[in-house]
Amino acid sequence: MTKTNGIDQKLIRDLAGILNDTNLTEIEVEYGDLKLRVARQAPAVHAVAAPPPQAPASAPAAPAQAPAAPAAADPGKNAVPSPMVGTAYLAPAPDAKPFVEVGQKVKEGQTLLIIEAMKTMNQIPSPRAGTVTAILVEDAQPVEYGMPLVVIE
Repeated sequence: MTKTNGIDQKLIRDLAGILNDTNLTEIEVEYGDLKLRVARQAPAVHAVAAPPPQAPASAPAAPAQAPAAPAAADPGKNAVPSPMVGTAYLAPAPDAKPFVEVGQKVKEGQTLLIIEAMKTMNQIPSPRAGTVTAILVEDAQPVEYGMPLVVIE
């Protein structure tokens, strides 16, 4: 602990400035025996921001997406839940074709989407064969554990 008392305050302020300038949530620097990590609590903001996309999906956005409305009424039985907290991506790259689309038939084990968690891209496989009747998340949307992602009938 005595090593942390001798840390240059300007260095910490500079690292905090980098966080703000780049919209990162944390930064870690290693220099010799010194290891310094500066983080801000942005995930709490994302956790608060996650429920509003769910509310529009069941109220205002559901009528706009006619196929999603019936599936949203009973997502429990046929929905694929998120196995983790993270950010959902519907395609492997921003300019790439989505993994699946509404109306598409999928096989068991086929990748439905990816969830980025702790800078790791996790493929979410289909738990069963069937037809995608609704995609309940948008690209780059924060998701919570257990949140319904895709409905497969």
